[in-house]
Amino acid sequence: MNILVINAGSSSLKYQFIDMQTEAVLAKGQCDRIGIEGSNIVQKAGGKVYKVIAPLKDHTDAFDAVVKALTDPEAGAVADMSSINAAGHRVVHGGERFTRSVLIDDQVLRAIEENIALAPLHNPANLTGIRACGDVMPGVPMVAVFDTAFHQTMPRRAYLYGLPYDYYTRLRVRRYGFHGTSHRFVSQRAAELLGRPIEQLKFVICHLGNGSSISAVDGGRSIDTTMGLTPLEGVLMGTRAGDMDPAITEFLCGAEDKSAHEITSVYNKQSGLLGLSGGLSSDWRDICDAALAGDDAARRTAEVFAYRIRKYIGAYATAMNGLDAVIFTAGIGENSHDARRLIMEDTEFLGIRMDEAKNKARETFISADDSRVKVMIVPTNEELAIARDTLEIVGKR
Repeated sequence: MNILVINAGSSSLKYQFIDMQTEAVLAKGQCDRIGIEGSNIVQKAGGKVYKVIAPLKDHTDAFDAVVKALTDPEAGAVADMSSINAAGHRVVHGGERFTRSVLIDDQVLRAIEENIALAPLHNPANLTGIRACGDVMPGVPMVAVFDTAFHQTMPRRAYLYGLPYDYYTRLRVRRYGFHGTSHRFVSQRAAELLGRPIEQLKFVICHLGNGSSISAVDGGRSIDTTMGLTPLEGVLMGTRAGDMDPAITEFLCGAEDKSAHEITSVYNKQSGLLGLSGGLSSDWRDICDAALAGDDAARRTAEVFAYRIRKYIGAYATAMNGLDAVIFTAGIGENSHDARRLIMEDTEFLGIRMDEAKNKARETFISADDSRVKVMIVPTNEELAIARDTLEIVGKR
């Protein structure tokens, strides 16, 4: 079965075309700047690159461009779209309703719409991508894979906030968590690498990128995670502030003469690595390079970034009453040995001993051979996870 995986953002559309018999990626590409001047599509397939700069006024235009790229006689991957048997869509917020991936129908679309208030930047784009795909490929089954689904196993002591309970029962204000598809894929892969049943293992998974989240996975089930009602809560991120005193909002509204909406925008788009470094960069690589060169603003930013993550590792080990492995994944987690080194400082009390040579070499196991708790690098593959879910669900029809 050939499956098209779609990840629609507000002004972008990423995709992969996967042969599920071998799990080989036949094509991957991205439409950028949808609805903005300079929109374009770039695709790689069979060693060839397809690139077109053309107006893409909306996601329907973008999906039309995807069809042209996939079927291009010179640089495409298929002769026609009948070669696509199913489509899997990343959907950011499924609320409490969806605990697993589902076949998309009108009822599912309505439920995704109902969760727009919880993910106003993401769910509308996801819906647009689904509808654009359906317009171009009518009758092709589509599956929704939710970022929040994996974390629906959290117990109420982990997902409830200390707010009036009515806010939860009436408005569903609670911790939902995100990056769930990545956390699920990585935990399953780590168990395979350790050669042990996942039901016997306790993991802290550090998904570190421009958006970052930490999760506690006990026996293959998420029992806690750092992101909350929205992706703003948790550790320091590229431009997101992470954890802070909620009273800061009222203080800043008065001090800066801004609305709560404007201040929340600052938390999301001007804070994190970018804000704490004084505007130096939102990219960890720039922060790390500047810190190593002695820049004080970069050093303080790197220290806060690592400390916040280390604090959660200890907290989650306590929450699970044990720890078998700390796992690093995503852009920073997989590629920055300096980030991993800083984060894992002063964790010997947990039974962790790092091997810096292995860490620099990016081996799978970067802890010392005699470390009681393993430290691992496990590359994530959310697209493959989405494709596998789609295959499983469509195959049951």
